[in-house]
Amino acid sequence: MKLLKRAFLIINWKTFVITGLAIASTAFCIHFEIKADFPLTLIGTAIVFPIVFSIGGAYKRREVALDEYGSIKAHGRALYFAVSDWLENPPQELKDELKSHLKGLLNSCKHVFNNPINELDENEKAVYTSFEDLSKFIKSMRSHGLPSGEASRSNQFLSKMMISFERIKHIYQYRTPRTLRTYSDIFIVILPIIYGPHFAHNVTSYNFGLQYAVPIMFSVILVALDNIQSHLENPFDQQGEDDVYINEEKFIRNLD
Repeated sequence: MKLLKRAFLIINWKTFVITGLAIASTAFCIHFEIKADFPLTLIGTAIVFPIVFSIGGAYKRREVALDEYGSIKAHGRALYFAVSDWLENPPQELKDELKSHLKGLLNSCKHVFNNPINELDENEKAVYTSFEDLSKFIKSMRSHGLPSGEASRSNQFLSKMMISFERIKHIYQYRTPRTLRTYSDIFIVILPIIYGPHFAHNVTSYNFGLQYAVPIMFSVILVALDNIQSHLENPFDQQGEDDVYINEEKFIRNLD
């Protein structure tokens, strides 16, 4: 079941449309005997290399986003340890208050990254409100006996969380080169049609019924690569299995 779900992430309506166009082009060329032996290296140069380059770039962006998300959680946990271990007999209410602030921060980040970019300016305000609440909380720990040096260190934790958020935000805002994506999209549609004469040229060496196997595989492979790149392009849209998922409930639950 999981395998089928993954398969449908890379095989969609676009796959069937482009495969249909490739089959129609091949059938037309076979019927009218339009044949040519085009070089297959053009496919690698025009499509496969740019798509693989884009997949590599998108994957690196996802890995950076995971690293920075881990940094936010690690420094949030460090703040919790500052309350539970650096203070003498800290009240449970203080721990619960920090948990509430950290949960609010992760919820705000999740809301920012799971919604369209045009809503960023409005949604980002809640994130910085959460950072402000954490800053005030750190200041309030002074009244519970936290030394000034430890309060300064706690503010450094907060600063690093803000830096990580900004880095993730830039990954969310800026995609891999849009012109390269447009280029790939155009040629993924055009090449299976243009290569109809090439497929028609080679059918003499195939048994009956297999003359459309190559254009079908050709189209499916190209569109599958493009779909993989599309799912990695935005690691926060929750549409692919490789997306970054912010699980604030699990984080708060595991603090104690």
